[in-house]
Amino acid sequence: MIRAYYRPKDLTEALEILSRTDGEYRPLGGGVTLSQNQEQTVSVVDLQSLGLNSLTQEGQFLQIGATTTLQSLAVMENLQPGLRSAIQSETNFNLRHQATVAGALISASGRSTFGTALLALDAVLHWLPDSQDQMLGEWFALHQPPMNSRLITRIQIPLNASLAFDTIGRTPADLPIICAAVAKWPSGRTRITLGGFGSAPILALDAPEPGGAEAAVRDALSRAGDQWASAEYRQDAGARVILRLMGQDLTV
Repeated sequence: MIRAYYRPKDLTEALEILSRTDGEYRPLGGGVTLSQNQEQTVSVVDLQSLGLNSLTQEGQFLQIGATTTLQSLAVMENLQPGLRSAIQSETNFNLRHQATVAGALISASGRSTFGTALLALDAVLHWLPDSQDQMLGEWFALHQPPMNSRLITRIQIPLNASLAFDTIGRTPADLPIICAAVAKWPSGRTRITLGGFGSAPILALDAPEPGGAEAAVRDALSRAGDQWASAEYRQDAGARVILRLMGQDLTV
């Protein structure tokens, strides 16, 4: 339940409100997550007026404003097809116009296709007020922001890494039973991530070259059984998906 609503005019005001200690204060981007959680009483800080919805290139990196919607990112010119596919698999068309990039990552479960893709790209979260950077993998492992930091302002992903992505579900519209992403840099560095189960996507491989990918995937999925699929099924399906993705042309 929402106790109070604030719409600050700038970041300074937003951070001041979020730092208050007389209750729970939550940033409000697209409102998708907050609308699904009606049990806890919170005050919300609407970020719409803060200009955090830009997409800018800085050298070999894309800086994604925290309140950029998933749909805005999906239709970005020259966005690589693997990332676009992961975004489109995350949720339906209407919710992609509402959900923000930061909100989708902060609330991501293990079945998040978008989270799986950005973990493969080794995305970085930038937090205020301490101007700290946090690897997305660290967030998924701990689900805790850096100390004294309360607000993500941008997410950074590399532009010099290519991405291949695929997902398997009962139907194309379902959440994945298993999904996988492979990111490769010009140096040969290769990252493989997996989703479709658990509390967050996981990293199966981060190596200077792609050798041993199938074994790494099978090992990472050895305890991935749940009510949707057995670990054995995910190991076999994941290995097939990875071999297919690794066979794609991943040159940048």
